[in-house]
Amino acid sequence: MQRRQFLRHSAALAALAAVPAAARAQVGRGARVVVVGGGFAGAACARYLRLWAPGASVTLVEAAREFVSCPMSNRVIGGTMSIRDLTRRYDGLASRHGVRVINDTVTAIDPATRQITLAGGSALPYDRLVIAPGIAFDYAALPGLNSAAAQERVPHAWKAGPQTHELRRRIGAMPQGGVFAMHIPKAPLRCPPGPYERACLVASALRRSNPTAKVLVFDANPGILAKRELFADAFANRYKGMIEYVPNAGFEAIDAASGELSFDVHGKVRADVWNVIPPQRAGELALQAGLGGGQGWCEVDFLSYESRLVPAVHVIGDAIASAPGTPKSAHMANQQAKVCAAAIAAHFAGRAVNPEPIIANTCYSFVSDKEAIHIAGVYRYDDGQRTIVAVPGAGGLSARASGEEAFMAVAWSFNILNDTLGMI
Repeated sequence: MQRRQFLRHSAALAALAAVPAAARAQVGRGARVVVVGGGFAGAACARYLRLWAPGASVTLVEAAREFVSCPMSNRVIGGTMSIRDLTRRYDGLASRHGVRVINDTVTAIDPATRQITLAGGSALPYDRLVIAPGIAFDYAALPGLNSAAAQERVPHAWKAGPQTHELRRRIGAMPQGGVFAMHIPKAPLRCPPGPYERACLVASALRRSNPTAKVLVFDANPGILAKRELFADAFANRYKGMIEYVPNAGFEAIDAASGELSFDVHGKVRADVWNVIPPQRAGELALQAGLGGGQGWCEVDFLSYESRLVPAVHVIGDAIASAPGTPKSAHMANQQAKVCAAAIAAHFAGRAVNPEPIIANTCYSFVSDKEAIHIAGVYRYDDGQRTIVAVPGAGGLSARASGEEAFMAVAWSFNILNDTLGMI
């Protein structure tokens, strides 16, 4: 893409910023926007709605009192960070940007009356509703993991929090020469490179404390989903003899008590610690509200992220049916939030939405305690296909792992947290 073209499209996304201050202050005056879900998508959308539609009241409904970042959480499992390093409060959204934050859960959405009901009993009316429910896990597809007790015995740690710390504890308690095994579900899933990064960081931790241990990676997919050559090199060379990668490993059943998992082709495998990442779909709230498509994800108009099924309701983040070739990632969620916020602000201002929004993705993965790799992409809306497509020649992939990329990964994490939560 030519630099002039990029600047033109970037300017279109932020067109409201060029409106005189007095007029901009009136954008959204009297309008009510409710954002449900305070992850990378929801929190960023709430923040940018207040910036671009300052006349609107913006309410963020989030059950948790603190934000815990999934990016970098594999480093907690690997023992080089703590969960507190990834934890932030929502105070900046309220104090710096005037977002009303309510710690509660939504029990019902009524598109006809345009209001939501909270578990606490109150109702919130809206003119525009933004749903950012993240992912839910399909345990029905995992025989042997249907009960809460079994799920507790086999943590997924695919939502950062207590399970992240628990998985780290179990790895540290493994016997010498023990086996850590993980199962990766078929795509689509949140953060496609994440499972392979986790395998590397677990191996890195075990190399220090348990050098004869094994890391078994069973993947339901036909091959590594992202950064394939770089992860394959790490498995084969950096962790030679420690990591064993097995593709096309279909899950059949698990005995959570004994730690024995059955595969369709590879038979039964026993491990001291199992980390089973379940198949995923849109968060339950989105599906209960009738926003989900037949595959369990929410179809949206990529110009505004408005639902294709329910008017005046927008869906952003991991819950959407992603455009072909685009990942479910924190960076993409943050970018979608900004396109959505700009579209809602344009609606309130009586302006047309940007006809060709451009978004980007950057994803860093650690392959050891001190070295990382990255992949990046740039995407634009294609009117003919009515979807997001990759911009030819934009983005890129690391040539090799390096300490410099590890430094940039930490800086990226710091910056996106601050941007999302309104701390800058």
